[in-house]
Amino acid sequence: MTPPWAAPRCVAPLSAPSGSRLRPPPLPAPPPPPGLGVAGAMRRPPAGMAAGASASSRRRALQAFAALFLLAYALFQVLLASPPSLPLPGAAGAGARHLHVDGDDAAGGRAAPARPSVRAHREALEAAPSGIVSGLDLGRLNSSRAGGSLRKVAAEAAAAGARVFADLYALGGASLPDPLDDEDRAKCPHSIVLAGDEFRARGRTVELPCGLTLGSYITVAATPYAAHPERDPKIAQLREGEEPLMVSQFMMELQGLKTVDGEDPPRILHFNPRLRGDWSGKPIIEQNTCYRMQWGTSIRCEGWMSRADEETVDGMVKCEKWIQDEDQSNESKTTWWLNHLIGRTKKVSSSWPYPFVEDRLFVLTLTAGLEGYHVNVDGRHVTSFPYRIGFGLEDATGLSLNGDLDVQSVFAGTLPTTHPSFAPQKHLEMFPAWQAPPLPEEPAEIFIGILSAGNHFAERMAARKTWMSAAQKTSNVVARFFVALHARKEVNLELKKEAEFFGDIVIVPFMDSYDLVVLKTVAICEYGVRAVSAKYIMKCDDDTFVRLDAVMAEIKKIPTGRSLYIGNMNYRHNPLRIGKWAVTYEEWPEEDYPTYANGPGYVISADIADSIVSEFTDHKLRLFKMEDVSMGMWVGRFNHTRPVEYVHSVKFCQFGCIDDYYTAHYQSPRQMLCLWDKLQAGRPWCCNMR
Repeated sequence: MTPPWAAPRCVAPLSAPSGSRLRPPPLPAPPPPPGLGVAGAMRRPPAGMAAGASASSRRRALQAFAALFLLAYALFQVLLASPPSLPLPGAAGAGARHLHVDGDDAAGGRAAPARPSVRAHREALEAAPSGIVSGLDLGRLNSSRAGGSLRKVAAEAAAAGARVFADLYALGGASLPDPLDDEDRAKCPHSIVLAGDEFRARGRTVELPCGLTLGSYITVAATPYAAHPERDPKIAQLREGEEPLMVSQFMMELQGLKTVDGEDPPRILHFNPRLRGDWSGKPIIEQNTCYRMQWGTSIRCEGWMSRADEETVDGMVKCEKWIQDEDQSNESKTTWWLNHLIGRTKKVSSSWPYPFVEDRLFVLTLTAGLEGYHVNVDGRHVTSFPYRIGFGLEDATGLSLNGDLDVQSVFAGTLPTTHPSFAPQKHLEMFPAWQAPPLPEEPAEIFIGILSAGNHFAERMAARKTWMSAAQKTSNVVARFFVALHARKEVNLELKKEAEFFGDIVIVPFMDSYDLVVLKTVAICEYGVRAVSAKYIMKCDDDTFVRLDAVMAEIKKIPTGRSLYIGNMNYRHNPLRIGKWAVTYEEWPEEDYPTYANGPGYVISADIADSIVSEFTDHKLRLFKMEDVSMGMWVGRFNHTRPVEYVHSVKFCQFGCIDDYYTAHYQSPRQMLCLWDKLQAGRPWCCNMR
């Protein structure tokens, strides 16, 4: 997906205008049936009559064949069609106050290709325990057949999720504890102070029970030890007779909760100063992340300021300069005189030493900004590290300091006094008015699957109170949240309680992570075709506001019976091989992505969704960590067997909102309520406050 920190605007691809359609070339006309014109060769009538009779006979035969072909096609459609559906909503207009439903045609509705049957709908409803668990068989991830490098990681997450899910339901609803008791409140102090002795007694770690929040900071006063001979083969490989290397380094790490037994906890930030350098021969600072024991792409600061064209973090460079340019000190006299004569002033640049010195006390402050972490040493900015996808501030539940370092004290301040998952009652309004109605008896027109995270209580509540309330007023539309299991036990307990009360949450039982969001997308397809039996399936995020009337009106523009893929399309995009959004060649060996719609909102027809589920069941579905690219890949594969209508519109907004939007992305709960108020007044305008 495109980085979420980009400017809040919708960017249209240069290769296709808004509303354009990519239609496949028409299929060749069927050849004429064998035998036409052969009878004329058996008798030779007079020349004039032969020509006229032959042409007339040929014309009548072609007309008869065309009539038979149309009759057969009509019978084929009747056999495929499901029972008559309820009508589509009308086109969006000024009257956006309610979800208006108009009659589509006299025949009783539009037919979508290969719509699942009511029988599958019924069987799935009966099979789903408690109505809140996905029917997707994650056990099929254990297969070693096709599916890509992500399949093994997904299988492990599914196995861990199965254990957590079993423990969750073993507790039962009556045993759910109150997450807001006094003991839990005490676990979230506003600040933490540890002297050196106490820090070492705690295993050189500081527990941050409720993680960090915007503006949180951690200050460390410590002294690096003098360099020592290093004989650890993991750090320095020595040949026989070589003197050991002199090494002085330490590691400061923000760590998350351990998600898998036998593995180290995720390193949300790895900050590693090497005072005597490494293979580069210079003192450096290396920063990185590590998840599931797999390191990301490191940021190495070697004494040179980051390039001018490199992205900044809250306006700060990733690496500051701490050594002097040699060419500045060795400027020639000729160059100096030339600059002096033309009046060019010399650019002044300050030279700072490397911020860490052996046996010298330093004071380091780590601050959580809007776009990333910032490190200041002795009052001067040294490095900044942008947040990486999959690691939130609340996930940073511990700080560790290891290596050649004598810690004097640690102070953490501006910490959150409650973890977001500890206080769902602040966001959830447990009123029957917001409960979802049961699944309709008949198949729905459209099913909307909403990707959400376990602790996104506020986002889900905002959606229920706004655009989802329109969906609840008609049996033509069904909307459900799709949520995986959280690393925190208390989040899962509250999620279960929320799901049982509102009835609009489908739990996909695997341990949640950004790289496995694609499993939720497959689960949306499975639920849409086998539980709801919908004509169309839409996927969006829990911070996406959906103008349901406008989306349905866009679907109605597609001719009946076509397979469709609607959204904000990306054409000929290339994978990024470096940086925050890097994709390795192992993950994606091709040089470009297939045409795909941006993830915050897109629609597919039921036949495409059904093929995705079938390929997953048959172990043929290729999995990729970017779910929107995955959908484009799956649709492209389907397009080889049946033509798909690709429809592009920038009104399925990727960044923020534009007036007259179909979907608006990155909307906070306050913005959701504001958008809903404006839409109720018939004005599909944006709200720009946060």
